[in-house]
Amino acid sequence: MKTVPSSTSDATGRSHVLVHAVSRASGKRMAAPMQLYCWKGDYGLPSVDIDCLTVLAYAKFAGAPLKVHKLTNPWRSPTGILPTLQTRGEGSVSQPSKIIIHLRKQKYNADYDLSAKEGADTLAFVSLLEEKLLPALIYTLWIDSKNYVDVTRRWYAENVPFPLNFVLPNRMHAQRLGRLQLVREDPALEPGEQLEQELYQEALECMTLLSQRLGSQKFFFGDSPSALDAYVFGHLAPLLKIKLPNRKLQQYLSSLENLQFFCTNILALYFPSEIQAAPVHTAPTQADGGDMDHEPHKRWNQVMSVLFAMGAMLGYAILTGIITIKSAHPHLQESRHDDVDEEGEEED
Repeated sequence: MKTVPSSTSDATGRSHVLVHAVSRASGKRMAAPMQLYCWKGDYGLPSVDIDCLTVLAYAKFAGAPLKVHKLTNPWRSPTGILPTLQTRGEGSVSQPSKIIIHLRKQKYNADYDLSAKEGADTLAFVSLLEEKLLPALIYTLWIDSKNYVDVTRRWYAENVPFPLNFVLPNRMHAQRLGRLQLVREDPALEPGEQLEQELYQEALECMTLLSQRLGSQKFFFGDSPSALDAYVFGHLAPLLKIKLPNRKLQQYLSSLENLQFFCTNILALYFPSEIQAAPVHTAPTQADGGDMDHEPHKRWNQVMSVLFAMGAMLGYAILTGIITIKSAHPHLQESRHDDVDEEGEEED
């Protein structure tokens, strides 16, 4: 007698496999997304900060699902630093290079298709950016007195919440100056015309090399963006979009049409909403920036000036006898005697 195999066990096995597959899929959907904390955007940029722009661009290129928190107070991030990536159980990561390494470990790798030579070129050009272009960007945004007072400090003073806006811009200015001194290996480095010329010359050479390497390509290694594209975009986009009164670096960048198109293309492809929501900013004139108008620092200085003047006038009036202060001690002593007598009468 020929036995017919039962299909019950096969059906049960298939159902278990299906349950496990659904469970794994739902687990992926239920997993909390990684969270990125960065400076808010303006000027048609997703962020006003170079490091934040680099990380945001790389995450877009790699398809990393991030929940982005755009802040104006760095102390609201888990580390007090922007950008910071809050991972799924591995703590928080700061600095663009470390954040990009973590995303690669999570299989979000924009450099997956690069050859060994292209990988080596990436490291070389990123080093070039940090050694030659970044110091000039720090100088033009944070050290150049006209640009810093009229644009950089004004933006942070107007966007950072009170009372932090009185402290943070100057603190960030000191940090950027320290970073510049570290890069230049000169702790006594002072701003000046000679330093500006040296930094800008190195920056021009760097931008020229980048323009030559990009050529007529859409991205640095063909039709797909990579980490190098994120770094270059992060460094050049602020220079392209922020309106500065001292435009020496911007004028040279405007002569390199392929780098201009490179930045505008990335903004259009990956950050279209930022372009649509971009407010209109005009470059400050001498009259606008000379008195630090529209800054809380000016209001604070006015209040302190009024208080100081009132104190000086009061002191002068007392010294010249216009105002006299009579002692109230005799009255107090009489009151004390009266109080004692009243208490004695009550005790009797």
